[in-house]
This record gives sequence, C-alpha cells and structure tokens, in this order.
Amino acid sequence: MNGTPDGTPNDTTDARDAGLIEAVASGDRASLRILYEATAPQLLGIALRILKDRAHAEDALQAAFLAVWRHAGSFDRRRGTSKAWLIRILRNQAIDGLRRRAREVALDPAWSENRADPDIDLETMAASGEESRALRECLEELEAAARRSLLLAYWEGLTYDEVAARMAAPVGTVKSWIRRSLKRLKRCLET
Repeated sequence: MNGTPDGTPNDTTDARDAGLIEAVASGDRASLRILYEATAPQLLGIALRILKDRAHAEDALQAAFLAVWRHAGSFDRRRGTSKAWLIRILRNQAIDGLRRRAREVALDPAWSENRADPDIDLETMAASGEESRALRECLEELEAAARRSLLLAYWEGLTYDEVAARMAAPVGTVKSWIRRSLKRLKRCLET
C-alpha cells in the first residue's frame, strides 16, 4: 500500500497488490505474506483510528488477512482498487470488533456524549491525486448532515447507532443519509 509519499496508491502499487490478491485467490501463501508486509502498516494505522486500542487493532488486522485469504477470489480489479478492497475488509473486521466489545462491556453513555467531534478535514483525508480531488469534490456536493454522517461512519469507524447519537438523529435517518450519500458518491465518481 505504499505508493506516493502521502500514502495514495499509484498505478504500479495497485497493480502489484491486485496481482498479489489474485495469487492469494489461487492459494499462494507466499503472495499473502508479501501482501501483508506491503500493506499491514497502513492498515494497522486505519484500524488504530477506528478502534483506539493497539491490541484490538492488531486483532482486526489479523482477522482482515484471514478474510483476505478466504475471500481473495471475490476481488475484482474492475470494481475498484486493491487498497479500497483491503480497507473495506479491515473496516468490517474493526466494526465487528467494536460490536463484540460493546456486547462484552457495558458502555458508559457519557463517554460518547463527552467525546469531542473529530476535526473532519477533507484536505488531510484526501491529500492529493486525481482520485482524491474527485472524491473531495463529490463529498463537497453532499448535504452537510449526510456528509458528516458518512465521514463519521467510514473515516472514524463509528456504527450507525454511534453516528446517530453523535448527530442527535434517528438511526433510520442516519442509515438513509449514508446509503444515499454512498450512491451519490458512486454516481459522481463515475462521471
């Protein structure tokens, strides 16, 4: 997941990682190891942002690579970059971990109320590259509440319930905002 200095994948990096995922799909363990070594540091950073705990982030990373091993055959480079596919798997594992932890430990409701809202800075999130500029422009077209709910869910890794609590909105409304926002982003990015 190396690429440019800001972490944005270049075509060569994405082609390499996509090739590794395709080799993993055919059962190549060495390719899984190479893919892990190339992408794990950045993926761990993403997991840490979501989970806020190194041990849980490492567990999510391990679970993500087990999922990569099992589901590498579902990767299709025509549907998106290897980086996006890997991040989606990691994000799903991290959110599953959050849900498991929530069931195991009674959460203090005051914690989420007192937690400061993140400074959502689109410049930092998508620093450079044509793809990043397009994403930034498409995000700017979304209504403020829909954009914020989408960023809280996908950038901060919050669940629908947590986004709803943070935004003081019904869960159903948050789900609708996120679903519609994803559809609008997809349409915008395809043009």
